[in-house]
Amino acid sequence: MVGGASGAGGTEGSRPYHERVVDYPGGYRVRYRWTGSGARGGHLPPAEGGWLDLGHLVDPEADRLCRAEVAVRGPAGEWVVRLASRISGEPQGLYWDEPGLLVVGYGFAAYGFRARTGELRWQVRTGTPLIAVLASPRLGHVLLQSELETVAVDGAGDVLWRALHSDVVTEVTLTGGRLVLTSYGGQRAVLDPVSGERR
Repeated sequence: MVGGASGAGGTEGSRPYHERVVDYPGGYRVRYRWTGSGARGGHLPPAEGGWLDLGHLVDPEADRLCRAEVAVRGPAGEWVVRLASRISGEPQGLYWDEPGLLVVGYGFAAYGFRARTGELRWQVRTGTPLIAVLASPRLGHVLLQSELETVAVDGAGDVLWRALHSDVVTEVTLTGGRLVLTSYGGQRAVLDPVSGERR
């Protein structure tokens, strides 16, 4: 369900954006590029063949915001989308094989795209910035981890449950059937990733 980074490049100084390339199962290679706010078009260079701009889903004047680009090369061809966020941050993504989705978290929202075509299937918003998108073959949903909540989303984009947290979450791991959250103050909490209940 998840892939490993195949390369990284970032680039303060040499160019005004950051870049990371990830290979996912199924023959998908995804290039993530992101930049800060206030740059018409986000200081991102033109993508070959153009792109679908979904920044309007966040703000009608998306070019004033931080921008990210998701460029996918897969067995059925290539597609590119651009997203917007009110805060600076690195996009997070994973390939979810069973529904055939590329799930990308950026800013205060996560997006479920059909991996083969780039069609947007759903968007789920969170109240605080996303720090991770997680999945496991043992789960029938993905987990969106924001600073103050954990959200479980199924393949259709329906929210199954939300778990709110009293302290800012800075780190999250999904291991051994447990979702372990570490807060800004160093405290740990453990959730059942299936139900969201605390253990």
